Amino acid sequence: MLTPTRDLMGGLAKGLAVIEAFNPDHPRQSIAEVSAATGLDRAAARRCLLTLAHLGYADYDGKFFTLTPRVLRLGTACLATMPLPNLVQPLLDEVSDAIGESASVSILDGDEIVYVARSAQKKVMSITLMPGSRLPAYCTSMGRVLLAALPEEQARARLGEAPLPQRTAHTLTEPGAVMAELARVRTAGYAVIDQEVEIGLRSIAVPLMTARRVTVAAVNLGLPVRGEPIEALAERYLPALQDVQARMRDILR
Repeated sequence: MLTPTRDLMGGLAKGLAVIEAFNPDHPRQSIAEVSAATGLDRAAARRCLLTLAHLGYADYDGKFFTLTPRVLRLGTACLATMPLPNLVQPLLDEVSDAIGESASVSILDGDEIVYVARSAQKKVMSITLMPGSRLPAYCTSMGRVLLAALPEEQARARLGEAPLPQRTAHTLTEPGAVMAELARVRTAGYAVIDQEVEIGLRSIAVPLMTARRVTVAAVNLGLPVRGEPIEALAERYLPALQDVQARMRDILR
């Protein structure tokens, strides 16, 4: 059900748009840059940024704004109200300890995955992943599992029309090729990624479903490249992920 426009708070919507304009590629921005990124006029962007700075959500050096750690309170509050992280964390810790590899759970948000739970064993990626971290859906194992659970037209819309960013030489960048891989994932019930996100990183993921087989999240294992063929990953690691999948299905009744 759509909320009538008259009941919406435009100022809040503008403020949230300004917060979302900051990302790892643009952590430090001027009023003009935020205005261009959000589509807000300069006056509105300026008021939003100065309000964020006044409330402690941003720092301002007279020209550039940067978000402060206080912004993390917003995400932390959201994760704290979600039952999924608390439900799945013990199982993540168990499988991660048993296998000796990092395990994660994420949900889909637009064309990105958002980590909601993680049990880390070793650092395989150059970046540090934690609850709240985001990665593109198209080139991650959990992202492909979650995109594959969508109706095909919805998944295609989230990929867009243009070639996707090539993170490594192994990344699938053509939307059509990614869609073909999603069809394979849909049939197989799991996704395997071979160095598409970062060189030296492989991962395997399965969906987490309710008893009615509605996909609500995905769980994966992040693995270093060890020289074994990519086909061996499913044989070696899939049973442990499927065990988590089955136990979560019972919990999510």
